[in-house]
Amino acid sequence: MKKKANRLDAIKMIISSKEVGSQDELLQALGEAGFELTQATLSRDLKQLKVAKAANTNGRYVYVLPNDIMYKRNNGQSPSEMLMYSGFVSLQFSGNIAVIRTRPGYASSMAYDIDNREYEGILGTIAGDDTIMLVLHEHTSHEEVRQFLSSIIPNIQ
Repeated sequence: MKKKANRLDAIKMIISSKEVGSQDELLQALGEAGFELTQATLSRDLKQLKVAKAANTNGRYVYVLPNDIMYKRNNGQSPSEMLMYSGFVSLQFSGNIAVIRTRPGYASSMAYDIDNREYEGILGTIAGDDTIMLVLHEHTSHEEVRQFLSSIIPNIQ
């Protein structure tokens, strides 16, 4: 089973790359990308991503992402191929604060994964569209945090 963060990224990419008007259409596209999920799970994912429906130029209602988070049209890559890249851009530290930069739209799902691991060295996260701020416990080294994050973000260094 593929990770939730990957599934959320796939949903964002599918909605950005084509007009999807129903959960059935989206479930089918996710199935083609190798994701197996129920309509209830998809519903929860859409709620978490704050996906809405809006009328397109033809008056048909289609799913849209908040804040115009759109992935550029791809060159025939499937969502699975696009997910080979985690969205991670950089990690920097300043005292007991760490800042992770991501590609647009990735920060929320990464912060969700970090929070769900309940690592005692991280007191909390705040996520925007492309930035995550982590508040570190006073006695946690930057290297310990980097090692912990590498279990969540594959291409972190």
